[in-house]
Amino acid sequence: MWLKIGSVLVFCLFFMCVSLCDAGCAEVDSMTEAVAGQRFLLGCISCKQREEVVAEASVDWYFTPSGLNDSVHIFNYEHPISIIMDKQFEERLEWQGTKRTADIQIGAIFIHNVTFNDSGTYECVIRRTLFLTVGEHKVEIRRTVELSVVAEANRELTAVISEIMMYVLIVFLQLWMFGVLIYCYKKIYAENEAREARKALRERNQLIDPKDGCDGVHLE
Repeated sequence: MWLKIGSVLVFCLFFMCVSLCDAGCAEVDSMTEAVAGQRFLLGCISCKQREEVVAEASVDWYFTPSGLNDSVHIFNYEHPISIIMDKQFEERLEWQGTKRTADIQIGAIFIHNVTFNDSGTYECVIRRTLFLTVGEHKVEIRRTVELSVVAEANRELTAVISEIMMYVLIVFLQLWMFGVLIYCYKKIYAENEAREARKALRERNQLIDPKDGCDGVHLE
């Protein structure tokens, strides 16, 4: 349960970065452990240093299986077209990066139906062309993800943090409720004391009858 919560937090953070890529950019490292039979997000972010500079980019993903040295070109994206380059990943890769513009800063992809053969090293290459006033400037950025595939999800750091935060939240809520009860008790007690004081004052005023005295002289 906690692992799912942790995964949701990570995905939320990543998709927040994706959705805000037009207004700002934050580089977040990809997760590195996938579960067989599920889908996995290969993260790849490269932020421009100056947002006002017009640019366009293409993204290529390469895969080196565990125990091998030769990499394979598995995916290419040039706005708005994506191409799966390798049969091993046919119909299993889905573009999850920048979609609305050719100025790509998010180069993430989904791997659907992960298998144990998907373990290995993935390299994301973003080739960006900056259109400066003095001319074009080409930049190449590389991001590497070491992916391991497991049969069942392990308790990763995000899950542990999520669990700790959940317990902290529970304790905080309990303390808050206890504080509210004390506050309410004190408030009710103070109101009762004030009400009793007013009642006592009224009773005392009723005992002092102004007709008992004449011209300021009290009768005994």
